[in-house]
Amino acid sequence: MATVDTESLVAVWRLILSGSEKPWVLFEHGTCVLLEEPDGDPAEQATAILREFGPVQVATSAGDFRVLELNNGEGWLVTSHHRDVVTFVATDEPDDPSHLAVGMHGRAKRDQDGTGLRVVHVEDMP
Repeated sequence: MATVDTESLVAVWRLILSGSEKPWVLFEHGTCVLLEEPDGDPAEQATAILREFGPVQVATSAGDFRVLELNNGEGWLVTSHHRDVVTFVATDEPDDPSHLAVGMHGRAKRDQDGTGLRVVHVEDMP
């Protein structure tokens, strides 16, 4: 599975979340947790959310996703069963650009982030 470097991921998420006044936390494989109700340390809060809602469990809501194509042509967002957990997939990552393939790819990345739980960036809004 191809990976996108952290600097590029941060830049993409800053663009996507431009204008948002909410803190967000980025994980190693491109999953972002937006903190609608920040409480305490953002990295700890996001890690707790992703620990519960990141790992994929096929044939449950934890396997569900939706694919949203970005207007800038840089890729897709793959949603999850938690409204604040979203994974970025760059256009050069999946071999097949169909929504099903992109969604499965993004879901696999979310699963990696949900089990690895490695925070690579915190954007803490004032």
